[in-house]
Amino acid sequence: MIAVANQKGGVGKTTTSVNIAAALSMNGQRVLVVDLDPQGNASTALATEHRGDVPDVYQVLVDDLPMADIVKQVPDMPGLYCAPATIDLAGAEIELVSLVAREARLRRALTAYEAELDYIIIDCPPSLGLLTVNALVAAEEVMIPIQCEYYALEGLGQLLRNVDLIKAHLNPTLRLSTIVLTMYDGRTRLASQVAEEVRAHFGDTVLNTVIPRSVRLSEAPSYGQSVMTYDPGSSGAMAYMDAAREIAHRAATV
Repeated sequence: MIAVANQKGGVGKTTTSVNIAAALSMNGQRVLVVDLDPQGNASTALATEHRGDVPDVYQVLVDDLPMADIVKQVPDMPGLYCAPATIDLAGAEIELVSLVAREARLRRALTAYEAELDYIIIDCPPSLGLLTVNALVAAEEVMIPIQCEYYALEGLGQLLRNVDLIKAHLNPTLRLSTIVLTMYDGRTRLASQVAEEVRAHFGDTVLNTVIPRSVRLSEAPSYGQSVMTYDPGSSGAMAYMDAAREIAHRAATV
């Protein structure tokens, strides 16, 4: 169970969540993507309906609706499932405040969900609010996408402090397992400098595979697809396939 988190927007959280999930499912794994971002971009990329009247993660967190009632299979992708988010989820931050065990509501819902799955990937919103806290309390691992640009490490300290706090008080098994370098442009010195800096700081936590800047990665969601099916031969698709293999290999050796 992996939470994909970074409070910075635009670093490739949803792109990473969706494409790692698709790559794993194409290799025979059963994967659920939980869309925890009110923008619902992961739901869009996985062609999962998420209009306002569709049962979604909001009702699971706030109204105790069973997870099984909202999970949908992704079209043409056997083994890949999505728990969609609608705009209602934007109000969940406020409504969760008054609820009992507000930090553990997602964990409780996923524990009660009895489907046979190999991976659950939780796409977090770009904030450190209660939705992200719910993801970190539910997850076993944290994956952080880091953009290969100037402000890459800015604000990361706050996220890591939050991970440590949640580990100390709410989820002792949580660990930072993976850092993915995204939007890598090999033509610039800055990208390689940032990559070197991140590797120097985080060592083996950083995947060997870097995700390049790619037009295909940006285009795929507008067709309701991951890049894995939209353009499997593109540099972005091949990079995410390699990253998924690395993640699966690490999981097998833990």
